[in-house]
Amino acid sequence: MTLQMNEVTVILMSLSIMLISGFLMTRVTKPLKLPNVTAYIIAGILIGPYVLKLISTEIVDNMSFVGDIALAFIAFDVGKFLKKEVFLRSGLRAIIITLFESLVAGAVITLAMRFMFKLEWDFSLLLGAIATATAPASTMMTINQYKAKGEFVDILLQVVALDDMVCLITFSLVATFINANKAGTFMLTDALLPILHNLGALVIGFVFGIILGRILTPTRSDDNRLILTIAMLLGLSALTSMFDISPLLSCMVFGITYINTTEDKKLYTQINHFTPPILSLFFILSGIKLDVGSLATLGVIGVAYFFIRIIGKYIGSYVGCHLTGKDRAICNYLGFALVPQAGVAIGLAFLGYRILPPDVGNRLLTIILSSSVLYEIIGPASAKFALFYSGSIKKT
Repeated sequence: MTLQMNEVTVILMSLSIMLISGFLMTRVTKPLKLPNVTAYIIAGILIGPYVLKLISTEIVDNMSFVGDIALAFIAFDVGKFLKKEVFLRSGLRAIIITLFESLVAGAVITLAMRFMFKLEWDFSLLLGAIATATAPASTMMTINQYKAKGEFVDILLQVVALDDMVCLITFSLVATFINANKAGTFMLTDALLPILHNLGALVIGFVFGIILGRILTPTRSDDNRLILTIAMLLGLSALTSMFDISPLLSCMVFGITYINTTEDKKLYTQINHFTPPILSLFFILSGIKLDVGSLATLGVIGVAYFFIRIIGKYIGSYVGCHLTGKDRAICNYLGFALVPQAGVAIGLAFLGYRILPPDVGNRLLTIILSSSVLYEIIGPASAKFALFYSGSIKKT
């Protein structure tokens, strides 16, 4: 009798392999004092279709929804750090720092691509717009793993939360400018529509937060509280995906609204107990998606992008922190915590691919996909370095 694995068996076995491989890799990275995120990404690379081939590309393609779910939970959790008293105390400063760290990075990438490598303005502007983004996922997981606290963490989370908003607006304006050049006309509606969609997502997130605060009465059981919250997070993610919008901003506003209208910190603790398997799958899948061979095609331009963006983020954050009167530790180390780049950047790279000619679009996509994985590998270690030397992680 021969046993054959059906589709359900393959999926379940794949999930088991992913979670076990991630756990085993943390046993290797823990003595090296590396964050768990790094272990998960390395595990994904090893079991993926380009190394050990334990997980097929078909399985990965069918699990794209895991990214949206993970980002929704991460964004909701970020919301708890943006309480109104904290934001009123440092919100304007956070906005100034965000504008500097994101736009300086975007500007130096654009200028480097145009004048150092003599590339087209369209390509240079799109790559610069994408360079403004910072991925909050690995930073958040590193903060949670080491239970980091303090002013540095507060300002970091505010900057990371605002960062994607700046990126999305910048990319929308650049894309509109490029399309207008192609068509020979400029339509204001083309520039405003993506911004309006994102503003609408923020409003929906706010409404969801109000509703959740009303239905999670003190008499609700812990099980039902968790069920209702997850149901609303999934529903909010589904609504944003209808308009090709990242769930980050709306789910973050969802979390901000709930904590500021209820002061209920217990719910966030419940969510954090539920999410570790989802977050580990998210990072393992990121590693699986890496085409190791594509790293060889990254080339001088890709390497330049990788390092120049880091330099731009550091300089921008340093200047922004200095201008807003932040202490030396925040000025010196905030830039190191802004290295990761993944979800939003990759999504925008695919949009950029459709805007540019095929060969130029492929170059853009390869640079972002390859560098994003490298950023995600070194990003957690860089974030840990920043958190430790800023005094946010207690020395043991």
